[in-house]
Amino acid sequence: MAFEQAEGRPVGEAPEGPAEAARRAETGTSTGTSTGTGTGTGTGTGTGTGEPAGVPRSTARPGSTSPAYRARRATRTAGTAPRSDCDVVIIGAGIVGLSTAYAITQAAPGTRVVVLEKESGPARHQTGRNSGVIHSGIYYPPGSLKARFALEGSAEMAKFCAEHDIPHEITGKLIVATDRAELPRLHSLIQRGREHGIPVRELGPAQILEYEPEVRGLAAIHVGTTGIADFGAVAARLGQLATEGGARIEYGADVRTIGRRAGRVAVRTATGRVVRARALVNCAGLHCDRLARLAGDSPGMRIVPFRGEYYSLSPARDSLVRGLVYPVPDPAFPFLGVHLTRGVHGGVHVGPNAVPALAREGYDWRTVRPGELAGTLAYPGTWQIARRHWRYGTGELHRSLSKRAFTDAVRRLLPAVTADDLIPSPAGVRAQAVLPDGTLVDDFLITEGPHTVHVLNAPSPAATASLPIGREIADRALRLLG
Repeated sequence: MAFEQAEGRPVGEAPEGPAEAARRAETGTSTGTSTGTGTGTGTGTGTGTGEPAGVPRSTARPGSTSPAYRARRATRTAGTAPRSDCDVVIIGAGIVGLSTAYAITQAAPGTRVVVLEKESGPARHQTGRNSGVIHSGIYYPPGSLKARFALEGSAEMAKFCAEHDIPHEITGKLIVATDRAELPRLHSLIQRGREHGIPVRELGPAQILEYEPEVRGLAAIHVGTTGIADFGAVAARLGQLATEGGARIEYGADVRTIGRRAGRVAVRTATGRVVRARALVNCAGLHCDRLARLAGDSPGMRIVPFRGEYYSLSPARDSLVRGLVYPVPDPAFPFLGVHLTRGVHGGVHVGPNAVPALAREGYDWRTVRPGELAGTLAYPGTWQIARRHWRYGTGELHRSLSKRAFTDAVRRLLPAVTADDLIPSPAGVRAQAVLPDGTLVDDFLITEGPHTVHVLNAPSPAATASLPIGREIADRALRLLG
């Protein structure tokens, strides 16, 4: 049974009181009720913000009340005031968590940083399962965090890749209108690109063919600063740099319990390992809302997972696409639609569509975790999404279940493609933050609690913008240290 279902409690709420949860986190004592689903942060039962509970009278050692015992204990504990194992503990070794660790070691050398990651290596989820695009920032409204970080991060990411010999290329991309109804939105993107100072070029049907001979459209724009990169390699390098700067990264560390008391945080993993820190940074991606609740903070949102399903063009047909080709996005949705991406290692990705996932790490229809699914279905925002966007969702589900329907969607941009040209590729899952009223959070969302920083929404272009985002989070964490 997943913890959000246990006895009808809210997500992350402990069956015992907060003082007992804090005591267990500090001492590493097992709660005896953690059930573990094998997904994400597990099923820790304590949020803990109170003082640790004292030893119950019934479990006191014989003679523990004698003057001699008290004298010996006072001698042993003299000068051993509670201390932290580290200054900052970061949960999650995706590209944002590792960028944060690196940024802290650069901004404040000597700061003790520990990164806890439940997987056996970095970038195993959103970072390692996206299409590898360095986004220009053209989609994002002026003044938004996405615009600010993408504009800064795209150039910085290309420079970082060049300096560290990470495969990348600035290719430019086409955004193509295939229907007259899309032309006003295309023109709005042109204007937005110019406001951002992004080099954009308007194209007619004949000019589209100069860039992509097999792509058809009524009009398009060419965005010159878009590129591609191996974000998994970027994350790995950030981890190496953070380690060289003194950070410690621990893999296989599935966080189960978080307690807070007396100016510090204690994190307990499934193995019983306890890490005490002065500040906690939650970069847990698909599980970030759970971690926030385990820490005793109310995130005010819930992660609703959406699976993005991809195909690849068969090697015999990947010459149909030279670079990056996108449709005009619908501003009502945070998804960019089915697009064509020639990757940094060759080959052309096609997709993704966006369908509800039946688990937070539900990379196919066979992966179902009843507790997680029940939590998603019990959330009011889920039903508001379904009510507002059922037509859009029905189309996405149809394309998921029908290869012919998916092919038809691709043929709007690439008429020469056939179903036989498309080969299934690994899917990704987007950690979409949803408010209780069903609003899909479109911008980055970073909040703070006592001794905690929570990254609650970091979808695309988070990989592109990971370096400035990491600095922003690092700055907040360092401020918590005083």
